[in-house]
Amino acid sequence: MSPRNCLPRLAACLAATATAFTAWALPAGAQSERPLRILVGYPAGGTADLAARLVGDKLRETLNQNVVVENKPGAGGRLVMDYARMQPADGHTLVVANSAVMTIAPLVYRKLNYDIQRDFVPVAQAANFQLALATGPGSPARSLKDYVAWLKAGPQNNSYASPALGSIPHFFGLMIGKQVGVEMLHVPFNGSAPLMSALVGGQVPASVDTLADLTEMHRAGKVRVLATSGTQRSVALPDVPTFTELGYKGIEGEGRYGVLAPAGTPRPVLDKLNAAIVKAVQSPDVRDKFLKLGLEPATGTADAFAGLLKADTARWAPVVKASGYTGD
Repeated sequence: MSPRNCLPRLAACLAATATAFTAWALPAGAQSERPLRILVGYPAGGTADLAARLVGDKLRETLNQNVVVENKPGAGGRLVMDYARMQPADGHTLVVANSAVMTIAPLVYRKLNYDIQRDFVPVAQAANFQLALATGPGSPARSLKDYVAWLKAGPQNNSYASPALGSIPHFFGLMIGKQVGVEMLHVPFNGSAPLMSALVGGQVPASVDTLADLTEMHRAGKVRVLATSGTQRSVALPDVPTFTELGYKGIEGEGRYGVLAPAGTPRPVLDKLNAAIVKAVQSPDVRDKFLKLGLEPATGTADAFAGLLKADTARWAPVVKASGYTGD
């Protein structure tokens, strides 16, 4: 291609960059005319949606800009990622993503429409969430020790439910089985709600899910959360020990929520968004509301977030590979 043919593309690129800088370099007190869109790949009212709205309310104040949360559910959160990657990289579109789409999906799906490294750039982490093992009326176990003994008492006891095939809870259940020396039988459900009904009803003896989805039923005494996956006990359920605490140091893993932007978003814009998100997550009211949702507020620089995503891939890749599961 001749230099002359490159000029139109170069001019367009420079114009787009200038527009992005202009939009984010407004005088103090001025409000951007364009809203900041926060995309969420799950239905309204869910954990991801509520977290996005809590952070969005703070961004509205800090950035003096209208913030709109758009729900685009489908395909376990993957649909919104495919949509988000095609949005302008001008700092006016963000996507709230969790470990299911940032870490697990790229390991499971060979025909994924998006590439997390190529199509997105990390902006800021927002929270961690723990996983947990719970039993219901279908199991007599009231502690992890009881549950492991019950598992080993007969092969018919080894089934566990998760909210979806190829989900973090799916693979975490296999991790539990490997560490306790039992081959676990995975029973997938279409979401946490039907899973919980089956657990409470005794149709499945145990389940692995996010702690946030198990907390209320545990508090109500309808299920028993036996252990959690974090490095320390959850603030949401301080009465429940971790697997590590109970002697299973190999059973550990957390999920994350974070904010991504389309690749190519200018670094000064990313820095401004990062600072605003960090401020939002660290605010006392957002922190308290996150904890009530079963989320553990955690944030920092964009580079630190990128490092965590790499570490997550290294942690889960061997587990996924050993399972033999592929999504397509």
